[in-house]
Order: sequence, then C-alpha cells, then structure tokens
Amino acid sequence: MRSSELDYDLPDELVAQHPAEPRDTSRLLVYRRADGEIRHRTFRDLPAELDGLLAVVNDSRVVPGRLRLRRSSGGAVEVLLVEYRGSREWEALARPSRRLRRGERLGPVELVAPLGGGRWIVRLEGEPRGTMPLPPYIHAPLSDQDRYQTVYANEAGSAAAPTAGLHFTPALLARLDHERVTLHVGLDTFRPLAVETVEEHELHGERYEVTEAAWARIAAAERVLAVGTTSTRVLETVARSGELRGRTSLFITPGFAFRRVDALLTNFHLPRSTLLALVMAFAGIEETRRLYEVAIAERYRFYSLGDAMLIL
Repeated sequence: MRSSELDYDLPDELVAQHPAEPRDTSRLLVYRRADGEIRHRTFRDLPAELDGLLAVVNDSRVVPGRLRLRRSSGGAVEVLLVEYRGSREWEALARPSRRLRRGERLGPVELVAPLGGGRWIVRLEGEPRGTMPLPPYIHAPLSDQDRYQTVYANEAGSAAAPTAGLHFTPALLARLDHERVTLHVGLDTFRPLAVETVEEHELHGERYEVTEAAWARIAAAERVLAVGTTSTRVLETVARSGELRGRTSLFITPGFAFRRVDALLTNFHLPRSTLLALVMAFAGIEETRRLYEVAIAERYRFYSLGDAMLIL
C-alpha cells in the first residue's frame, strides 16, 4: 500500500483546538459495516449502540513530560520524556539537539547518551513536573491539564493520550461493561509515514500489560469493543502471542486479520499516520475514505481533541 493512499484534505478549522465540555458532548459518527449505514449521534449515546459488547479501555496515564529548560549559557532547551527506562533514566527527545553534549546538566535533567535523531537517554531528578505533551497541531493552551487525561487513567507512562478515551465521564463509563488493559503510548505511534510504502514503516515498540483476570473476561466475551487504536494493538498482540505483558511492535495495516476486536471506537486521525492505516484495516480502505468525507462534510472536529467514530 502506498503511503499516499493515506492522504486526505482537511480544512484547518476542523482541527480541534479545545476539548468538548462536558467530555461526553462530543459528536459520535456511527458506522455499521454490515449494511453501510451511517448515523450521527452524541458520545453520551454510546451505551445504547453497544448491544452487549465488552468495552476495553487503555488506562495508561500521560506523563507531564514536556520540560522547558535552560542551558548554563542561558539557551532554551525543550526535553520531552518519551519512555521510562528505570533507575531514573528516560528516553527523551531534546531540541535543539545539535549543540547538546553528553553529561550536560539542564536543571533536573542530565544528558546521559545520544541516540541519534534528537533522541537521548536522560537522567531525571525527582518526578516529571512539566506540562502535558500536546501534539504540535494544538496551538491553544489547555486551561485544565487533566483534559488531556482519561478519567480512568492509572499507571503513568504515556507520552501521548489514548485519545478515544478522552470522551468518557465516570458516569458514562459506569454504564458500560468494560475491562482495562495498559499500553504506554510512545511517539512512534504518532510518527508520520515518511516512506513510499506503508509496509516499509517500522514501529519500535511500546510496553503493554494485561492482567490474567482481565484477559480471561476478554477472551470469553462474545464480542469486544476496542476503545482506541492502542487498545486494539494490545488485544491483537495478546490474541496472537498469548503474552500478557511485554513490548508490542504490531503494525496493523489493510489486509490484517482481526482475532479479538469486533468493534472499534476511535477519533479521526492525521493523514499518513499508522493510526489511519489501522482504521482502514478494520473498516476497509474505500469505506474509511467515505467516512472521512462524510465527517468533513458534516463538520466533525478532528484529531486528538476532536470527535469520535464508532465502527460496528
């Protein structure tokens, strides 16, 4: 599949700059694969659409890991914590990176070793006390940092939010039969395709974990709804490997045979992204293009803080 097949045109004004308030007032496009029906609902209508599906959410918590620091010379440096390595060490992105040196101190951060491409191993004193790592297409600051966090977030470890879950309120979640899995979202999930064909793109892997009790319920469920692309990757990884924890570099592209995901809840994703490739794998290439055309025509809000789509 050529990466150009993941392109589409989106008016700038449809890139959501603010989350819906309250959370569950965002819009929900419902698509039924069996007959191609499209309906327009509100997210709080979700329970009425599920008809016995077991919902699986990703409960990873976003790390407030965007650190704005200063060199001893006074120059500004931004460090983005990507993944915890243990012993106070993190994999991080630093910019501008070219002049930084191994062993340099930037306030609470020590640069331990360069990894290339702006990536570093860094050592951090104390807990991360930065701001939420909002994507670069969001230009408006968040008045409430918790709005880039799901209401069921638990163990900290993600460099970005599992955005399909941002629409849930505690009351709405309580109305669903649901289970939790954990995948700590890394930047590779959102790294755009910079190769000619989709299959050339490589995911470097993200940490995941599922409890035995949760997997027993998921495996026994008649039908499963994956809340987001990250939950999808966990479910399909475990369905294939049987391993309840580890790292997954599973890259889901058109032609993929889904073994445990029967329905998908997801936001509207960027062009040339691995996330859009996953949606096309689940709904079909031409069907996904049609759904995105409908969403644009109906003025749905796109990307991380935007509206959602339910594919049944």
